Amino acid sequence: MLTMEKLLEIIHSGESLGVEFKSDRGKLSDSIIYEEIVALANTNGGFLLIGVEDDGTITGAKPRHGKTTDSMKIRSAIFNNTVPNLDTSVSVLKHPQGQVLTIQVSPCSEPCATASGKSLRRNIGPDGKPQTVPFYPRDQRSRRIDLGLMDFSAQVMDEVTFNALDPLEFERLRQSIIRLRGDQSLLDLSNEELAKALRLVESRNRKLHPNLAGLLLLGKADVLEKVLPTHNIYFQVLDSQGNVKVNDALSRPLISALEELGTRFAARNEEQEIQVGLVRLPVPDFAPEGFREAVNNAILHRDYSRLGAVYIQWYPDHLFIANPGGFPPGISVDNILVHEPVPRNPRLAEAFKRVGFVEQTGRGVDKIYMGQLHYGRPIPDYSRSNSEGVRVLLRGGEASLQFAAFVYEQNKLQKPLSLDELLALNHLFFERRVDSEIIGKLIQKGTTEGHAVLERLVERGLLQSKGEKRGRVYHLAAPIYAKLGLPREYVRSWGFEPIQQEQMILQYIDAHSKITRADVSELCHLDRNQAYRLLRKMCAKGLIEMKGKLPKGAYYILKQKK
Repeated sequence: MLTMEKLLEIIHSGESLGVEFKSDRGKLSDSIIYEEIVALANTNGGFLLIGVEDDGTITGAKPRHGKTTDSMKIRSAIFNNTVPNLDTSVSVLKHPQGQVLTIQVSPCSEPCATASGKSLRRNIGPDGKPQTVPFYPRDQRSRRIDLGLMDFSAQVMDEVTFNALDPLEFERLRQSIIRLRGDQSLLDLSNEELAKALRLVESRNRKLHPNLAGLLLLGKADVLEKVLPTHNIYFQVLDSQGNVKVNDALSRPLISALEELGTRFAARNEEQEIQVGLVRLPVPDFAPEGFREAVNNAILHRDYSRLGAVYIQWYPDHLFIANPGGFPPGISVDNILVHEPVPRNPRLAEAFKRVGFVEQTGRGVDKIYMGQLHYGRPIPDYSRSNSEGVRVLLRGGEASLQFAAFVYEQNKLQKPLSLDELLALNHLFFERRVDSEIIGKLIQKGTTEGHAVLERLVERGLLQSKGEKRGRVYHLAAPIYAKLGLPREYVRSWGFEPIQQEQMILQYIDAHSKITRADVSELCHLDRNQAYRLLRKMCAKGLIEMKGKLPKGAYYILKQKK
């Protein structure tokens, strides 16, 4: 049952796709209630709160059964006035400003309607606010696809025959299998046998007809454009002001389109280099593997029943990739790393796997994250995604060459870092200090697993910790800060409470064996003269001693005890 505390928390958060407030000052009609319930069930479920104004003010729900409100009667009425019958959770909570009738709705496993035949859904309107709108047949088809009730990519294209497939694309497919080390057993098959083996065609009246997946992969460009106008991939290059410099539409078959995108990516993806031992390590603006997986995901998981296109936008400091159709049910920004794969187009995904475009495990999202993390860049940003589309932003720009070198060295030492460990280290690279709760949310596995990840990194000597178990805080170890070219950050990250300048200097020397006047100036935010006077004062106290010669060759170490 919903508690008052939880109710007030929901009201405080405001209306959303999953929360609808309804005033009951004029006695809300039963038909409106059924319609709002259906709209929530046709989206992602949620709460209908009756007796709450749009601004969150509680004005109270009127009794619906004489002088009282019987929650069981309301639940029964909803069940009998929806198709298929919807089972809800109904409660009446008393608040000083009036009672609130709360109805909790689960998402329906298929499109539903009121008993009178009205079907609605929730979406975000042009003003950015949630609204209830008609649920048209075209939208219901998309919903069936989202729910896994329909594989749109397996739909047979009855209006075209096998001749609509391009022999050149069959050869391109075979070359892709060789290059990507796909299913080698496919190479010796004839075109017809290959299409059958990949389940890209169906037999109708003794003739082979391609399905949507077959047409997308192997169709002739002119046929594809005519029969499937929803297929389009835009490659755009924009400047820092958002002005479009390149705007090309690729409506060609997918294998050809992917090759073209790969060529354009390679031509624009500049590299820096860092020396790691005897090896010069290239550090690209964007990880090629991460880009490929992000594009593959956009193509594989887009909703081909909707108008719209896949967009790949290249900005000076980031890539933005978007596709029509939101996350499948159950997947969100908060669980994208841990939720099992849910392909929107299973037939197309199956062909992609056998050819070798995507891995069999379906963990392409991990590769997108790893591509960013290997070079010390922020994690992929999916925050702009909604029910209408999935959107990911990959930040490029200046890389952390030292971080890339550090990851490379770990791999070379046969001590590769897992995705969870890289997420923790990357976060610390930007934020200095973390705890188990923060990392638990970051890796999307909870506080307990977050604690385990941090402790593993401590055991490897990559992190240090301070505090009791519940309040333990972690930061990068001194040698790691040194490897990353940030030795002064070690003392700053260790400063959990205000410390004096002398203590900061002593901690720095303890961690790095020596300190210079320039180090002190930056560490303590002093000018060069102030830093010199502080060092001389510490020498007089017998805390440290100077080595080398002034002015440029001097450095300071801990005073040796006699």
